[in-house]
Amino acid sequence: MKFIHLSDLHLGKRVCEFPMLEEQRHILEEILRVAQRETPDALLISGDIYDRAVPPVEAVQLLEEFLVRLHGLNIAVLMIAGNHDCAQRVAFAAPLLGRSGVHIAPVFDGSLSPVRLRGVDFWLLPWLKPAQVRPFYPGSEIDSHSGALVAILGALELDRSRPNVLLCHQFVTGALRSESEELSLGGAENVDASLFDAFDYVALGHLHCPQFVARKTLRYCGAPLKYAFSEANHEKTLTLVEIAREVTVTELPLAPKRDMRAIRGSYEEIVKRDHYINTNTDDYVHITLTDEEDVADAQAKLRVIYPNLMRLDYDNTRARASHVIERVQRSEQKSPLDLFGELYELQNGQPMSDVQTGCARNLLAEIWGCGA
Repeated sequence: MKFIHLSDLHLGKRVCEFPMLEEQRHILEEILRVAQRETPDALLISGDIYDRAVPPVEAVQLLEEFLVRLHGLNIAVLMIAGNHDCAQRVAFAAPLLGRSGVHIAPVFDGSLSPVRLRGVDFWLLPWLKPAQVRPFYPGSEIDSHSGALVAILGALELDRSRPNVLLCHQFVTGALRSESEELSLGGAENVDASLFDAFDYVALGHLHCPQFVARKTLRYCGAPLKYAFSEANHEKTLTLVEIAREVTVTELPLAPKRDMRAIRGSYEEIVKRDHYINTNTDDYVHITLTDEEDVADAQAKLRVIYPNLMRLDYDNTRARASHVIERVQRSEQKSPLDLFGELYELQNGQPMSDVQTGCARNLLAEIWGCGA
């Protein structure tokens, strides 16, 4: 069994008010070309198919075209809703589409059943809030994403004689993240990698940087496009998985129509022909000017060279002083628990767990009479 693992398409997304639909159409064409060459049995989409619960019509049409062409290549599709999606809308006509090889996770009803393809069991788990899971497990104290997963996965009856693959949209503790993802502070959404030990491969979605977590079969494929300048140095790839006696994961490069990159320097340096002559000036760019004085009409002038200039700012004495003041003002507005959580995450590379957050809250309440 061979399949492509995708996630976080975010169809219909806008970045700095620039529509990404043209870029998304291009990258889906790239993926279809890879599919034609590699002839996978299936293609997985692990959530955040759309960028918002009610996607624009053009985004829905783009997904429809993609699915129709995959069907024409005789490639089955398995997909789940992510936190940006509306599960009910994504699951529309799921039983009917399943007959055509497009298998969509239904709205969660307390149980999961596998989709069986070529000797492999695929488990489709959409993104869920603890409150959506709690009613189906009376007597269980489900107050976190981790608790919800423990209840759901613990109730599954896995056939150990067959490979089991899970599609899941979660934040696994220890994974790398970027500014374009929606995550909560304090670790409320974190889940531990050990929860997935029973599965031969876990097709994760939610984080945009391609990466393995804890083991080589627990993987975020990452978003196929860059959606924030914090991702400027990411190498976007397509994840190809083959399950035989062992699980083999291959990363294939993806080439966007326009890259997203950061440029830094003085205005005079940046507008020199030698500075940009061998670059793609149609890329989406974030320009940071180091001039001590503001350049009049800098944005309009720079867009003559870089028409897709998304962001322009300064890094000089005045700007740095302003940032310090802003940070102080933001810090003054945060609670002691928030500040402690940020310090812990900065030092340890991951947010505090639910238990640690509870301990910190109790200590703060005891010391200062506050904890929220």
